[in-house]
Amino acid sequence: MAKQHWRPGTMVYPIPAVMVSCGSKPEDYNIITIAWTGTICSDPAMCYISVRKNRHSYDIIKNSGEFVINLTTKDLAYATDWCGVKSGKDFNKFEEMKLTPAPSREISAPIIEESPLSIECKVKNIVELGSHDMFIAEVVNVQADEKYINEKTGKFLLSKARPIAYSHGYYFELGQLIGQFGHSVMKKKTRASKSKKKK
Repeated sequence: MAKQHWRPGTMVYPIPAVMVSCGSKPEDYNIITIAWTGTICSDPAMCYISVRKNRHSYDIIKNSGEFVINLTTKDLAYATDWCGVKSGKDFNKFEEMKLTPAPSREISAPIIEESPLSIECKVKNIVELGSHDMFIAEVVNVQADEKYINEKTGKFLLSKARPIAYSHGYYFELGQLIGQFGHSVMKKKTRASKSKKKK
């Protein structure tokens, strides 16, 4: 198979497209769309966002030491993109996109009420990398919309919210379920148990 060699670049796709809300008081509230984000530790639960220093939200997050990662959906796709190309210096993004700032439980920064899942974060460290600085943070609380929780199992069904992902300049709605964690092992166990029963 023929392969092309490209210069080093950011090609780990698809990735989340999240709206990060920040600000410790209403007049400072802002939303920045972030694609450079992810989980970095399970215990304690930790994640990161990477932000350019020239973004309006950079100083807000650096000074407050707090932010909220709000997962996005197909219904929020327009707002997700708009909040990524417009600056909080010029617009009140909550008002412009008709989004609702609601209280976090553990921090001052607001959640976005319309998001199916909001992850409250406290900054632990800032790493200067180059084009972006990485805000490493501990997750201090998670707010989940009850309409996506299965009443019988208690499981959070994000798929019902129609989440979106970002890939090299484009947004995609996530699609069909093709398996679950550990399904490759479960298949083997199932075959083994069936074989024992026959014997």
